[in-house]
Amino acid sequence: MTGGAVDLVIHGGTVVNATGRVAASVAIEGGKIAAIGPRETMPEARETIDARGRYVLPGAIDAHVHFREPGLEYKEDWGTGTAAAAAGGVTTVFEMPNTDPPTDAVETFALKERAAAAQAVVDYGIYGLLGEDNLDQLKPLAAAGAIGFKLFLGNTTGNLPCPSDGAVLEGFEILAGLGLRCTVHAENSPILFRREARMKAAGRKDVLAHLAARPDVCALEALNRTAIFAEWTGARVHIAHESTRRSLPFIRDAKARGVDLTVETCPQYFLLSTDDMLKPGGAVLRVNPPIREPGQQEPLFEALLDGTIDMLSTDHAPHLPSEKDRASIWDCSCGFPGVETSMRLMLDRVNGNRLTLEEYVRMACTAPARAFGLYPRKGVLAPGSDADIAIVDLAREETILAEKLHSRSKVTPYHGRRVRGVPVMTLVRGRVVMKDGEVVGPAGWGRRQRPAMAPGQVRNPNTTMDAIVVPGNRPY
Repeated sequence: MTGGAVDLVIHGGTVVNATGRVAASVAIEGGKIAAIGPRETMPEARETIDARGRYVLPGAIDAHVHFREPGLEYKEDWGTGTAAAAAGGVTTVFEMPNTDPPTDAVETFALKERAAAAQAVVDYGIYGLLGEDNLDQLKPLAAAGAIGFKLFLGNTTGNLPCPSDGAVLEGFEILAGLGLRCTVHAENSPILFRREARMKAAGRKDVLAHLAARPDVCALEALNRTAIFAEWTGARVHIAHESTRRSLPFIRDAKARGVDLTVETCPQYFLLSTDDMLKPGGAVLRVNPPIREPGQQEPLFEALLDGTIDMLSTDHAPHLPSEKDRASIWDCSCGFPGVETSMRLMLDRVNGNRLTLEEYVRMACTAPARAFGLYPRKGVLAPGSDADIAIVDLAREETILAEKLHSRSKVTPYHGRRVRGVPVMTLVRGRVVMKDGEVVGPAGWGRRQRPAMAPGQVRNPNTTMDAIVVPGNRPY
C-alpha cells in the first residue's frame, strides 16, 4: 500500500471469513482491499463507513440465478434481478442459459452480455448451454468468457430438451479439456414426463402431484449418471439444487472416488416441506426439483454444514404472481425469487445457533468462488481481493414481504416470516450499491467475471469422440 489517502476505510466492524473473525478495519483502494488491521494502522481515507456493532462479510456469490433476459423480461431483467441481489448482500451472480434465445452460441452469449453490461448493479458470470446440437460452440463460448456450462437433464422453465447420453458424454469430454465446470440439473426427464402424463390423464392436479411426478429416484439416477460420465471423462461437474437426503451417500461416494464434484442446495429444501404446500397458497412452492416430504430437510442442512454439500445457492426463478396462483398445479410456473431473501434466512439461523457466521461465509462465499475459479479474487476478505462486502446487523429484525422485493416477481414462500439478521450495506468492488435496503448502485456498475480454473485433464483420451473419428484409430 502506497502513501496517501485511500478511497474508503470501514471502521469498527468484525471482519468474518470462513477461517475466523477479527475486530478490524478494512481499507479499500481502486476496488480492491488494501489492508485489514487495527484502526490505528489504517491510512487516511477520502470516505469512511462506521460499522460498529456490525459484521463485515465477503459478499455472497449466488451460483444459480435466472434473470430471464433476453426474452422473458416481463418476469425479470438484469436491472431488477441484480438490484434484488444487492439488496440481499449478494455481490456476484451466475446467470443460467435457459432464456429466449438460450445462451447456446457466441452470438447469444454476446446478446446477454450486452443486456447485463448495461443494467447490472453487481458482478456476474454467464453460463453457456450444453445441449444436443451445440457441442461445436463449447470451446468458442469458453473463449468468450463463460463462467461454466449448464446441462439440463431434467425439464424446467424454457423446455430445453434433455440431450442424449451420447451428447452429454461428448460434451463432458470437451469440457474436461477446457477445465470449466458444468452445472447439472440432475433429474431423469423420461421418468418425470411419463409420470406427469399419467397423472394428468387420471385427473390429478393437486399440489402434491408435482412431487409425485418427480420422486427421489429421478434425482438419484441423474446424479449417478452425471458422476459416472464425469469420472470417465475427467469433467468437473456441479450438481444444482440438491433436494433429497437420499443423494447424500452417492455424493460422498463419488467424491471419495475422486470425481471433481461440487454440490449446492437452496434454502427452500431445508426450510420448507410438503406440509407448507398444503397450506393456503401452497402452489407458490412449485419448483424443480420439488419441495419434498418432512424428514428430508434436516439431513440436507447437516450435509451443508459438514461439507458433503459444498455451497448455498438460491435458484432464483422469478414469475408473475398470476403465473403462480392457478387451479391446477400443472399450470403453476415452477420456481420463485430467492436471491434477496437467502442471506436474511441464513442470518436468522445464525441467531438461532444453527450455524456460525464462519460456516455461512464458507458455504455462501468461499466455496462457490473456489469451485468456479474466482478465488481469491472473490469469496474472501483479504488484501488484494475485490472489495465485495456485505455489512450485516445481526440484531436487526425484519419481516419478509413479497411486495417489498426488488425483483419484478413479487412472490416469495417466506412472505410474513420474521427474521433476525439483515444485510444493511452492500459494496461491489468498493462501491456502495445498497444502503439500508435502498439500492443505490448505478446500472452498469457490475462487471462480467471470467473463471481462472486449473488446467483440465481428459481421462480415457483414446476413447473420446475426437480420437475415435480419426480413421484407423484403435482405442485399445
